[in-house]
Amino acid sequence: MKYTTRQSAILLLSDGTIFHGKSIGISGTTFGEVCFNTGMTGYQEIFTDPSYFGQIMVTTNPHIGNYGVHDGEVESGSMKIAGLVCKNFSFNYSREGASDSLENYFIKENLICISDVDTRALVSYIRENGAMNAVICTDGTSIEDLKIALSKVPDMKGLELASKVSTKKPYYYGDENATYKISALDLGIKTNILRNLAKRDCYIKVFPFDATYEDLAAFNPNGYFLSNGPGDPEPLLGAIKVAQDIINADKSLFGICLGHQIIGLANGVATYKMFNGHRGINHPVKNLITGKGEITSQNHGFSVNREELEKNNNLEITHVHLNDGTVAGMRMKNKKCFSVQYHPEASPGPHDSSYLFDEFIDSLKK
Repeated sequence: MKYTTRQSAILLLSDGTIFHGKSIGISGTTFGEVCFNTGMTGYQEIFTDPSYFGQIMVTTNPHIGNYGVHDGEVESGSMKIAGLVCKNFSFNYSREGASDSLENYFIKENLICISDVDTRALVSYIRENGAMNAVICTDGTSIEDLKIALSKVPDMKGLELASKVSTKKPYYYGDENATYKISALDLGIKTNILRNLAKRDCYIKVFPFDATYEDLAAFNPNGYFLSNGPGDPEPLLGAIKVAQDIINADKSLFGICLGHQIIGLANGVATYKMFNGHRGINHPVKNLITGKGEITSQNHGFSVNREELEKNNNLEITHVHLNDGTVAGMRMKNKKCFSVQYHPEASPGPHDSSYLFDEFIDSLKK
């Protein structure tokens, strides 16, 4: 293998901590909230997940890029992460069916990546000190200039990002002759959610994040869906109003991730920014209704306030995260409305929770 010299690069955290590494060859700087994902596979799906918009991704798996990229393994039309930090970046790849290298994928998207970083030390630091803003620099910009620029980056708390990733106009997904029609509010929807609904005999109309209940209802759907997405849920007043209107109309409603948080806010339950968040395909959850455990895929930095939820007479907790006891699922007692904080559509990932789509379809039949 030919030896190549790569440019030195750094990751600067907002508290002044610096981690050193090497550029994969794309020059520049990129800013975002630094976070980490514990999944051992699925890097392409992670990079294209709209929920990661505005975040610098640190991968705990030491090898990234070794199986290349595949056209069918995307969750949106482009990479959504702000940048990548990894240990070993594989410029060569080996997998039948791969269409290109991850290096070329990053070059096409002009997305900055830094490798050869001590990611074990970095993840330990984030776990101890919390998620914070950071900048990746591969072009030699001075530390002082980077600190000034980084100080101007807004905090994720209070930041509305759904508008940055939502569709600009409505579109359809699935077979128009399907049995069920679903109106989906796109706050950063993953493609595999649409696949899971379509294969359960649903025809979906996907609406922009700022669509009204009247817009969604005009499709005359059997049920409604609130998608995942990035940023803080509290600024999404329009989406919260949509959820309230659906609930008041007593229609079937299913929410995932950001959609789950929106349903909580629609019921007067507050959300909060987590210290680190949950990101990976190996998070344990307990279903309190069945008593069964589930291994789940998760990606969120905000959560529904459990104490407030337990005091709400209209809601009950259905799932809890077994690592920290946070709310992983809830449902309304007298409405056809339920939601989860994790991703039952995970691909790749555990399929323990795919039954939730079936429960949604059952609610449509009723």
